[in-house]
Amino acid sequence: MSAVGHYLEEGGIPSASISLVREHSEAMGPPRALWVPFMLGRPLGAPNDPAFQRMVLRALLALFDADEGPVLQDFAHEAPGLDAAAQPDGAACPVNFARPRPTAIVATDMATRLLDEIDELRPWHDLSIRRRGGTGMGLTGLGPDQVAAFLCAFAADGVVDNFRPGQALAMSLKQACDDLRTFYEEAAAVQPGGLGATQAQDWFYLHTVAGQLLQAVRARGLVHADNAVRAVTDRTLIPRAILNRPPNG
Repeated sequence: MSAVGHYLEEGGIPSASISLVREHSEAMGPPRALWVPFMLGRPLGAPNDPAFQRMVLRALLALFDADEGPVLQDFAHEAPGLDAAAQPDGAACPVNFARPRPTAIVATDMATRLLDEIDELRPWHDLSIRRRGGTGMGLTGLGPDQVAAFLCAFAADGVVDNFRPGQALAMSLKQACDDLRTFYEEAAAVQPGGLGATQAQDWFYLHTVAGQLLQAVRARGLVHADNAVRAVTDRTLIPRAILNRPPNG
């Protein structure tokens, strides 16, 4: 959006954008950007909360009042949690995601534990599809099991068969990580009581095998021979709020 913003401004059309990764906006210098402390994929913070979303949009539109730019403004509010009373009826009993399944005690291999975790979440994701009429997954064209296998192979030694041979490996890694995260987020969103944006982010990156895998993918990518892979894994796979978290924080 930063590049598009500059293009529009050159044509005399004022622009403003929402930034989910502050470092990107600092580097690109868009004409006007509002950085929001929300999880990736939620630029307006909280689903089904029009009052909060309007507050974000008003803060974004207020950037047009600045006399000169570029402008990078921080949004001061965290996204609210979900209202349990607003959740639709018909969900099954809740799952404690932080509790590993008994089979995980035997399955010490990350790939096996990850597939076990995906199997546990699959009924919830199916419920999400029924409620929403679709899924945000689909960047890779793969199912969650195939995405998991692709990322585990890369994390193991950095060598992997690209599921799209004509596409840059960096892009394939980003798409695979986004698809896996979307699967988990959609499954978590239909849990009774719901999770706030910060809670959902912490749960995924700090309390799931998938979160451990993305950390391993990032570590492998940072020493990869491909410059684009190093850049993507450094800047886009793990939110800075997670990377900068102090130990036991």
